[in-house]
Amino acid sequence: MTVMDAEHDMELRNLEHFVAVAEERSFTRAAARLHLVQSTLSVSVRSLERELGSKLLDRTTHHVDLTDAGRALLTEARTALAAVESARDAVAAVHGGLRGTVRVGIMHSLTLIDLAAVLTRYHQERPDVRIVPSPAQGGSMELARQVIDGELDLAFAALPSDYPAGLTVQPLASEPMRLACPVGHPLTERRIVPLTELDNESFVDFPPGWGTRLSADRMCQKSGVHRRVTVEVADVPTVVELVRAGFGFAFLSESLTTGTRAVALLPVRPEPVFEISLITAADRRPSAAAQALIDLILTTFAAPRRGV
Repeated sequence: MTVMDAEHDMELRNLEHFVAVAEERSFTRAAARLHLVQSTLSVSVRSLERELGSKLLDRTTHHVDLTDAGRALLTEARTALAAVESARDAVAAVHGGLRGTVRVGIMHSLTLIDLAAVLTRYHQERPDVRIVPSPAQGGSMELARQVIDGELDLAFAALPSDYPAGLTVQPLASEPMRLACPVGHPLTERRIVPLTELDNESFVDFPPGWGTRLSADRMCQKSGVHRRVTVEVADVPTVVELVRAGFGFAFLSESLTTGTRAVALLPVRPEPVFEISLITAADRRPSAAAQALIDLILTTFAAPRRGV
């Protein structure tokens, strides 16, 4: 290894160390994640700060915050590290198979497509690739942000429309959302429920940022219908149980309630749609391992590609 190679390797390690601290918001947790002593990590980050001539982190006794310069560097650092990983993966593929890590963002309830079967097939064909599934408490909006920022290589999301700029969006599957209400409710005698009849009714719904919530909010707004979301729950079975108990209505797709007869699902007009898409960064080339998974997903759930 030449002096230049050693310096280059050190710079990459400094970036990796900075990203770990920035994501963990803690030197202690980042050191454990990287299997380093905390003093080594601190020296590495301070070396990067001296090289860039700017403070990247605000350190306190309890947590670590990013400065403006640190926030600006984080996305670029992730991009640089991803490019290096992609290059290494491409060379590894030539010499006997793919390696590396693929970070996949998943929704809390991904029942409309058989993701488990796709991941199982991918693992069987490429056993040296590590797949890291990552759910997002903030729903599809958070998954989209994580893909743009480089925290995820790809993600499954369900925004009704208007994905943030910087993404390539590939629709995979869709289904109508229904009005969920207790079995035996008077509305169950209706074949179709006009949305206008639900004005000022109480609803159970998912947190803002979830695709189903955004679809329902947008549909009601367009129809001039006001609904009262009396409780927000980040868990599908709990939503179903609250509806069953008469706490309020909900908009749910059939795939989310498969296996339960606890609630009735009624068609609504106009009809909200739940659509799952594969999202990737439009301006960042995936690693060879990530691209192989993307290709497998798209051949399994083929649909026309659209950029955002």
